[in-house]
Amino acid sequence: AWSIERPPGDTAGRTFCHTSSEERCSTCHQRHQFDPAVARHSEQCKACHWGKDHRDWEAYDISIHGVVYQVNKWNPTQFDFSKKLSDADYVGPTCQYCHLRGGHHNVQRLSTVYTSMGMSNADRGAPLWKEKRDTWVSVCDDCHSPRFARENLQAMDEACKDAGLKYTETFKVAENLMLDGMGEPMPKDLAPDWSGQHIWSLKIGAYHDGPKYGGAQGESGEFRMSNCSDIERICFESVGYWMTYIMKGMAHGSWNDATYCDGSFGMDRWLVKAKAASEQARRFTALEKKTGINWVPSEFWRKGDYLEQLTGARIVKEFPGKTIFDLCPEPGWLDTHHAPAE
Repeated sequence: AWSIERPPGDTAGRTFCHTSSEERCSTCHQRHQFDPAVARHSEQCKACHWGKDHRDWEAYDISIHGVVYQVNKWNPTQFDFSKKLSDADYVGPTCQYCHLRGGHHNVQRLSTVYTSMGMSNADRGAPLWKEKRDTWVSVCDDCHSPRFARENLQAMDEACKDAGLKYTETFKVAENLMLDGMGEPMPKDLAPDWSGQHIWSLKIGAYHDGPKYGGAQGESGEFRMSNCSDIERICFESVGYWMTYIMKGMAHGSWNDATYCDGSFGMDRWLVKAKAASEQARRFTALEKKTGINWVPSEFWRKGDYLEQLTGARIVKEFPGKTIFDLCPEPGWLDTHHAPAE
């Protein structure tokens, strides 16, 4: 959603990544070579699979597996990329060895990412997840014992659960501030979100309901990135950046990344930032109330050359009284709690 809301030039890079990798063989096999040996190198994944909200390459690169790959990849006796993946006998796993195991091109087949890019990855006992976990173990036991693989899966679960506690607490600090009318600014003070609504950005789905969040019963908020209060952006980054670092780091054996670099310690810092932002807003509100000041949010939250290019502003301007959900081409388009257009 935080990409959908932006003008085309703002998301050109994301568009290139998704349209090329999902539609063209040459993204990985390289157009001017089309050599399977080239596509078997981990760097082929690096062009797209790195960055703040999907830190795959970084997690792999500084993991023990990534280090083994980097120091041995030039040695054909350790990594013979002329062999098919089904025949490969590498000294350490590449991205392709695990995720395209045996040469199968459906990456999701061997994925353990259940929801939200792995942010909700902790095992909750669903049968589908058990199947995926057993499949994960079947890949790891090419080199490790099944017990070792399951222990690492459990470690990832525990890390994700602890990260979830931090995010829930960060979220609650922001929610209570908004419910007490002290958010700076409130949803009504902002330009519309990408859907054309003024609902609190962290009111997702059926978890929080009613007009106190800015919408009617059953209406869902949409994550904001480009135009929201500082504390809402902190919450977004806490779950969208730091929590994914933790999951990706644990999944790839990059424990430093999951803890010290940008993972667990990063979430700690963002929780402190959320608490400090809330404290400051509450102190300001108390002072304003005591001195009789009536604070009114600045107009730049509502209008601006850039804000006018966002999807929500264009919908409100071109389709008054409508939201993006009213303009859906067919029922079921976009997975939301909104009733489909008649």
